[in-house]
Amino acid sequence: QVQLVESGGGSVQPGGSLTLSCAATSTVVKLYTMGWFRQAPGKEREFVAGISRDGVGTYYADSLKGRVTISRESNEGAKTTVSLQMDSLASEDTAVYYCTAGLDPRPTTYWGQGTQVTVSS
Repeated sequence: QVQLVESGGGSVQPGGSLTLSCAATSTVVKLYTMGWFRQAPGKEREFVAGISRDGVGTYYADSLKGRVTISRESNEGAKTTVSLQMDSLASEDTAVYYCTAGLDPRPTTYWGQGTQVTVSS
């Protein structure tokens, strides 16, 4: 069973930064690409970023390149943490952000519950 738990969401002013984290406590996750998707109100879910199981390969939505950075860290046990650093946030970044895991560069096999990010002055 793969469980993904997001944290770090909240409210931020336009132009600000925020870092989201996703904790996975399953050794099998170490074999998966992990990623982030988001869903804004009234819109479909969209891919944000992905990172390969060894952390070397990173994949970004074209519209977000340069503003987001994904990273991952694994300990010797079962825990893997994936972070999403977001900069120069704007109102259109307001969305629920989901952590995901799977075999594709844009993984969609497993999903977390999501964390809300609100960008507002």
